[in-house]
Amino acid sequence: MSDPFRLDGRRALVTGANTGIGQGIAVALARAGAEVLAAGRSSMDDTGAAIATLGGTMREIKIDVSKPKAAAKVLDKAWEKHGPIDILVNNAGIIRRGDAVDFSEEDWDDVMDVNIKSVFTLSQALAKRAFAEQRKAKIINIASMLSFQGGIRILSYTVAKSGMAGLTRILANEWAARGINVNAIAPGYIETNNTKVLRADKNRFDQILQRIPAGHWGKPEDIGGTAVFLASDAANYVHGAIFPVDGGWLAR
Repeated sequence: MSDPFRLDGRRALVTGANTGIGQGIAVALARAGAEVLAAGRSSMDDTGAAIATLGGTMREIKIDVSKPKAAAKVLDKAWEKHGPIDILVNNAGIIRRGDAVDFSEEDWDDVMDVNIKSVFTLSQALAKRAFAEQRKAKIINIASMLSFQGGIRILSYTVAKSGMAGLTRILANEWAARGINVNAIAPGYIETNNTKVLRADKNRFDQILQRIPAGHWGKPEDIGGTAVFLASDAANYVHGAIFPVDGGWLAR
C-alpha cells in the first residue's frame, strides 16, 4: 500500500518561497517527493540549495503578487511550460504597521493586493485549468492568528487575513465536489521577517512568549508538516478547514 503522505509525481507552486514560512513549506513538500515551483520576486537560491541537499527538484518562477492579474498569468505560463500544477500554496504576504486612525490608503491597498486579491486570482487561475483538464488539485492558503483575532496596529493585514478565512471556506464550498481541496494553515508567532519588529521589542516579545503554551516561538519548518498533510491524499476529505499551528496560542 502506498504512503498517503507522499507527494511523488506532483508539482507544487509555492509563492513567497525564498524565505520564512514559504521556504519551510517548499522544503517540506520537496522532502515528501513533490517537484517545487518556487515563486517570488527575490532569489530562490537558498531554497534551491536546501532542496538540492534532499535530492529534490525545484524550479524558480518569477512572480509579482502585488499585481494580482499578472500573477495569475504567470501561473498559466508555468502550467504550460512545466506541466499541470497539483498543489498551490498561497503564502506570499506583506505587513504594514500603524494606528488605524492614521493608516494610509496606500498601505491598505498594498497589503490587500498581495495578501488577499492575489490569493483569489491565483486560486481562480488554478481552478480554471484543473476543471478544464478534469484534474484534482490542492490549494493551501496561509492564514494567521489574525484570522481569528483583531490585533493592534496592523489594520490591513488583519482584514486581509480575516478575509483569507472566508475565502478559504467559500472556495471549498464551491470547489470541493469538483475535485479541489481548499484549506488554510494559520501560523502562530513564527520567527520570520514579518515578525522581526515584534521580536526586537522586548516587552511585546515577552508578552507573546508568556501566552504560548509551548514556551517558544515557532520556526518556519514547523509549518511544513501540516502543509504536506493538506497537500497529500491523507487529506482528501478535508475541505474548508483552517489549521492553527500556534504552539497552543488559541487554546490559552
